[in-house]
Amino acid sequence: MTEVNPKASPEESPNERPSKISKTLQEEGDSSEEEEEKEAVDKSMKPGLQRYLVAVEYIGTRFCGSQQQLNHRTVVGVLQEAFHKFIGQPVTICLSSRTDAGVHALSNVCHVDVERISKRKPGEVLPPHEPAVVRKAVNHFLQKEGDIMVTDVRSVPAHFHARFKAQERTYFYRLLIGPELLSTFEKDRAWHVSEELDLVSMQEACKVLVGHHDFSSFRASGCQAKSPFRTLEELSVLEVVSTPYFPSITEREQNSSNGEGPHSFHNKCKTGLPTGSISNGFMAGGSNSGTDLGFGIRRRHRCYVITARSRSFLYHQVGTVCVLCSLV
Repeated sequence: MTEVNPKASPEESPNERPSKISKTLQEEGDSSEEEEEKEAVDKSMKPGLQRYLVAVEYIGTRFCGSQQQLNHRTVVGVLQEAFHKFIGQPVTICLSSRTDAGVHALSNVCHVDVERISKRKPGEVLPPHEPAVVRKAVNHFLQKEGDIMVTDVRSVPAHFHARFKAQERTYFYRLLIGPELLSTFEKDRAWHVSEELDLVSMQEACKVLVGHHDFSSFRASGCQAKSPFRTLEELSVLEVVSTPYFPSITEREQNSSNGEGPHSFHNKCKTGLPTGSISNGFMAGGSNSGTDLGFGIRRRHRCYVITARSRSFLYHQVGTVCVLCSLV
């Protein structure tokens, strides 16, 4: 999941423990990212092409990851096919963030270069399509897929690069806690943990990893990044309402500042019908488990959301970090 809202470079908080990494190493890590950005910018764009910034959401269950693979269904492959059907010629999709197989995206962005050629007079270049037209047309060809959709399109300059101009990337991991079986609607959308987790200990563990560190031990062996140093701007875990939507930065800050305890969301969000009410035609009464949720009303899991936010991540870094915090 990616956000491309402009954001100033992070500064050390007064309450944050000073990093043990030397300034020289920090600058080395930052400069390597700048070099990668310079190498990736294409300065020789063909006249007549319009570059669009495209935001997409998708359910990753049926995708073999985001990057194009031969003989496998991927996010890039499906998007390129839809654009090809729209404009009648192949295009190249450049994603801002890669996602692995099974990973969903609330808002991942990419850029694509489109040349509008007249269908009546082949070879005649026409003025670029309006972004709203691009969004509607591409979604028309995506609608049969059922698990991917373009949510926004904007015209951007030729030098804009979706990957290297992204100011931050945010990943969410949902953990549903409790012995009850996972709901059918939550399958492939959460990690089910039957045992109770120590939320306070998890929150303390998150604080240790926030900041600029050497994440060599957190990245996969196939990681091609030149430097293992990254700045983790946020790593937090909160108990929230069990919903497929996630708390915004403002909502997370408000919840942290209002002094609510770790179980406050759980206490507020117990669901079910009152004793004596009717559900599915059956009178709700007492049950063997000692609860009065009503017939057919399942017990709600406690839901923890781990949030990791940074300008960039190493390959498999964010997943390793989140798993480690849940094992504390």
